[in-house]
Amino acid sequence: MQAKDSNPPDGGYGWVVVVSAFMVMGLTAAVLKTFGLFFVEIQQHFDELASTTSWITSVTIAIFHLGAPVASSLCVRYTHRAVVITGGLLAFSGMALGFLGLSIAWMYATIGFLQGLGISFSWTPAISIVSHYFSKKRALANAIASAGECAFALTFGPFFQWLISQYGWKGALLIIGGIQLNICVCGVLMRPLASSCLPEASHSGTETPPGNTASRIDKEAKPPITHKTFNWMLVRQPEFVLYAIFGILAAMSFFVPPLFLVPLSYSLGIDESWTASLLSILAMVDFAGRLLCGWYASLHVTKTVHLLAMTITLISTSLMLLPLANNYLSLAVFTGFYGFFFGTTVAVHITVLADVVGMPDFDSALGLFMLIRSSGGFVGPPLAGMIVDVAGDYRAGFYMAGATLVLSAGFLVTLDQLQQRKERGNKTNNKPEKPVLPYPSLHLLKLQ
Repeated sequence: MQAKDSNPPDGGYGWVVVVSAFMVMGLTAAVLKTFGLFFVEIQQHFDELASTTSWITSVTIAIFHLGAPVASSLCVRYTHRAVVITGGLLAFSGMALGFLGLSIAWMYATIGFLQGLGISFSWTPAISIVSHYFSKKRALANAIASAGECAFALTFGPFFQWLISQYGWKGALLIIGGIQLNICVCGVLMRPLASSCLPEASHSGTETPPGNTASRIDKEAKPPITHKTFNWMLVRQPEFVLYAIFGILAAMSFFVPPLFLVPLSYSLGIDESWTASLLSILAMVDFAGRLLCGWYASLHVTKTVHLLAMTITLISTSLMLLPLANNYLSLAVFTGFYGFFFGTTVAVHITVLADVVGMPDFDSALGLFMLIRSSGGFVGPPLAGMIVDVAGDYRAGFYMAGATLVLSAGFLVTLDQLQQRKERGNKTNNKPEKPVLPYPSLHLLKLQ
């Protein structure tokens, strides 16, 4: 599909695709982000430990990442539109079946597996097609699309709390599943970019002499698609490996704060209505951080990997300070700092991946990156839950997340040093040699 999109439109219908991706981000990632509101309800219903209940979110996150390479390959075979529609149906099925609430294992299979696969089949194609529609404005387009997660989470916090109070946590799951069917509508709007390029290819073929032209076009078009989707050789590139390790450590941390923020507020004696507003504050400042950082990154003033390392450091600092809160006001302030810096990180981390591997390998790199970092998302929440159970305090989960992010920043620094070393090497190798002048003395002798 991407054989002919080397010159993306950088606008036009691409903005419709961005709006559709914006909606998809809200109906997938925002639901996952605010699922912490169900944590206590499900834990009390099944009378399970925090670590056991955390596996619901853990399985969802893991399947979300593990399904990314599958979603990428299906996009090439059946288009982004078809995969997003399938993802919407899977997400609805997960919530609708989770409504039955038969057992904790049932929740792993429905909310965990089906919902995670639906998110993966919706999120991955949406962010991928935006990157192909834009080049110069890619950072800004990705930031706007990803901001849908925050815009929806801003209202989902109090809305989900209201649903739980009115219909119980089971009824709330069923209603949310119905809302997620709108993902299918967004998928219909994601027009394949190749549809506008195929006529050009056939037209150019009719104007060139017959012979090897058709076979050359096929050779130039088909192999790159397979290479982009299944380029497993990326794991041999040191830059990609370093960024993947960063992704693993970051995934271990990113999903912990939203999961334990609500229980932490309850442990401080904060009312439920005020607790829901914390998630709204988190979403609001996250939204601002994404748009601001996306705009700044599009100016190309700072190298994106430098910007990412700085935001990761600021997030870890915020997480270390957040447990010091002892009332609603202080908790809201620290939550705001964490949410803003988290938003700036999300706005650029996909753009950094494109810078590391280049756009020809972006589709393959995105799938592999999501696959590799799934281990972090799978281990992070249960590990934090186990630490919380041992310490008997939800603050311990935030300390664990902050320490892990500090470690991940070290791999970004190493990646930047490796890139700078290669750039210096390339400049040295490409330095033009001084021209060798002809032998003037021999020329003068001949004239004499």
